[in-house]
Amino acid sequence: MRRLLRPVLGTALAALAVIACTTPATPASAADAPYDVLVFSKTAGFRHDSIAVGTQAIRELGAANSFTVTATEDAGAFTTANLAQYEVVVFLNTTGDALNATQQTAFESYIRSGKGYVGVHAAADTEYDWPFYGNLVGAWFASHPAIQQANVKVENRATAATATLPQTWTRTDEWYNYRTNVRSTARVLATLDESSYSGGGMGADHPHSWCKTYEGGRSFYTGAGHTQSTYAEPAFRAHLLGGIRYAAGRTKADCRPETGYTTLYNGSTTGWSQAGPGNFTNTDATLTSVGGMGLYWYNAKQFSSYSLKLDWKMDGDDNSGIFIGFPSSTDPWSAVDNGYEIQIDATDAADRTTGAVYTFKSADIAARDAALNPPGEWNNYELLVEGERLRIYLNGVQINDFTNTNPVRSLAGYIGLQNHGTGDDVSFRNVRIKELGTQPPNPPTGNTTVQAEAFNSTGGVQVVGKTGANGGSTIGYIDNGDWAAYNGLNLTGVTSFRSRVVSGGAGGAIQVRTGSTTGPILGSVAVPNTGGWNTFADVTTNLSNVPASTQNLYLTFTGNGTGLFDVDDLTLVRGGGGPGPTPGTGPVVGLAGKCLEVDGGATADGTQVQINTCAGTPRQTWTVQGQTLRALGKCLDINGSGTANGTKIQLWTCNASGAQNWVPNAADSSLRNPTSGKCLDVSNNSSADGQDVHLWDCLGAANQRWTLPA
Repeated sequence: MRRLLRPVLGTALAALAVIACTTPATPASAADAPYDVLVFSKTAGFRHDSIAVGTQAIRELGAANSFTVTATEDAGAFTTANLAQYEVVVFLNTTGDALNATQQTAFESYIRSGKGYVGVHAAADTEYDWPFYGNLVGAWFASHPAIQQANVKVENRATAATATLPQTWTRTDEWYNYRTNVRSTARVLATLDESSYSGGGMGADHPHSWCKTYEGGRSFYTGAGHTQSTYAEPAFRAHLLGGIRYAAGRTKADCRPETGYTTLYNGSTTGWSQAGPGNFTNTDATLTSVGGMGLYWYNAKQFSSYSLKLDWKMDGDDNSGIFIGFPSSTDPWSAVDNGYEIQIDATDAADRTTGAVYTFKSADIAARDAALNPPGEWNNYELLVEGERLRIYLNGVQINDFTNTNPVRSLAGYIGLQNHGTGDDVSFRNVRIKELGTQPPNPPTGNTTVQAEAFNSTGGVQVVGKTGANGGSTIGYIDNGDWAAYNGLNLTGVTSFRSRVVSGGAGGAIQVRTGSTTGPILGSVAVPNTGGWNTFADVTTNLSNVPASTQNLYLTFTGNGTGLFDVDDLTLVRGGGGPGPTPGTGPVVGLAGKCLEVDGGATADGTQVQINTCAGTPRQTWTVQGQTLRALGKCLDINGSGTANGTKIQLWTCNASGAQNWVPNAADSSLRNPTSGKCLDVSNNSSADGQDVHLWDCLGAANQRWTLPA
């Protein structure tokens, strides 16, 4: 039977008649629940004369938008008890070392409790020796040219901080260059067009404003805010208000880092066409639905495995959806009959409301409600299609996980935006896609690593966001008898299994099976208590009787008690004779044949890295993982993301920042940090045991030559 777009009446004619009589809903904009903001403006360096007017501007924003403001320059306010009363702390043009160690600890606990931080302008010129703060703000100040007019390119217009800004925002301010590019660790909201002013120092990609989550809290930063006149600008005040609301959790946004996407629509409708009645207006790089029922679809290409992201907004009780997986057709009903609709309307039944795969699977309603912005505000969808599995993310939060099992349908095909009918006015912005490529060669020739949270089905476990995890998440809350399945893995040539795990609990074991949770066991590996829930370790085991074919792989978990361990990723190792020295794991050998070592084998963040006589100990055992070097569950790191010669090299919780990227140079055997352009160097060219390593200009000298584990 033909399934209607909204099968709530007996016939399509009746449904269309009801839609035609719908009165457009008026925008609903509920006030935020009241909250409190602390504005902190202590300066230990340059003092901006705009601090007073900036503080007053935030007070005025609060009076009109449901928050109260306490302003202080007293670092004594940074106690656990005092900070607890605020949802957000704004660092307003702070400079230098503003907090002592005890105050820093209190603020770290505050952020980890789920609270918010807003940094304005010189907040990036603050606390250079406090790595936590550097990661929270995102990037530190490097330099600036004279105050002048410039063009700000707003690349993400789906947040409250940017939704009302033009694509090109032309204004006058003091334009910061930063020591590092924040794009790999935050969602960049706006960049500077260096061709529009003099003195830019970061090139074509010059972030100016961004948001991110960090250690359980929310962070927003804007590089604007030097001049007094800035705080009188309506556009800037809206920008700042949106950032405060995000940090307070009063509006939601997808602040995950984003790279590698291709624009399908951002003002240009090339490749798009209308199927059926109605249309979309195209103004200010925004598509808005008119009439219907129809479908505006991208006919230039069909897609199979991909991440599709787009921004959408309803003005009231409106109705629309995104269709995927349908064949080429000028009939919008083809998408209904052959594809899948991801719904937007938040007022329908559970299996046909926001986040639902329409009539096939409801979203997780509680997760959906927590992530959804109300009518009048923008939302973001990510539709992650991997084969026949679809995961739906709303403002960065996963709210649905659906697998197509209907052989007549497929998630592969074309994509389109629905215009549902008169009065159902929904707008779209910034439609972009990242294709995920094809399956590896058959048979694969190298190891296969799968993120544990990329399971196809599971029993008992949950996805857990965790700092230091590859991809930012693990599977956790693992109890005896729980399991996770990974479909369609080619096991040809696999000889052993390796998994990155973490446990502050009892530990247990991972059993590797094929076919089902009771299928044959190929191998089993013990998972110990690794020393804490943020201390990662690799466990590995030989596999036997591995079928040389594509299989559904099952991990079954055993142990005593609850909360046994988390799993970060799993690797199918080909060749090498089992779990001896795993590929990419072993010593890093440098000057005079000495080994790179974590001083004392300590695991605290900030522990110095040095060289010492090779002894094969865990403190000298490093794993090459992507562009990171990992030991004792943490990463080789540049203190404070510094770039100066002599900057300390240390052990630090893995955080995907540029300070933890190391690329071997085959020409001179150096290890280079791409962000700073400098090399891992043995200080003083000394081969003495315990000699520190640090960052230094690349010279090709013997004290910068390193041999990585094979």
